[in-house]
Amino acid sequence: MRALFPGSFDPVTQGHQDILRRAALLFDEVVVCVMFNSNKTGRFPVTERLDRLRAAATDLSNVTVDSHTGGLLVDYCSRVGIDVVIRGVRGVSDLDYEMPMARMNHELAGVETLFIAADPALAHISSTLVTAVSQQDLL
Repeated sequence: MRALFPGSFDPVTQGHQDILRRAALLFDEVVVCVMFNSNKTGRFPVTERLDRLRAAATDLSNVTVDSHTGGLLVDYCSRVGIDVVIRGVRGVSDLDYEMPMARMNHELAGVETLFIAADPALAHISSTLVTAVSQQDLL
């Protein structure tokens, strides 16, 4: 079975890498996909995010890296034949944000969502926090 791990990955964090590694143990193939929204300005170019994801997955033979611009997540899933979306959740606020999207993806295209709880040692990490700290030259 194939699964999709979508996100902005702006930047890729240890938390993302942990979820990706755990998902790779559960599925025959995991496609990690940089989702691009033209209405948002990314901190890192999509090409750099793709390169960082490829580097993070070099030892995961069942992981491929891709990107998707425009259109819905379910459009991408339909186009490449994926029925399961992986989402990492750090806490209740993440789940509150993710649940409506999971329901909509199921209603629109029958795409299921599998939530993977963040490793407690990494749950405090977010791309926004990593960027804020790195801008202070503290990383």
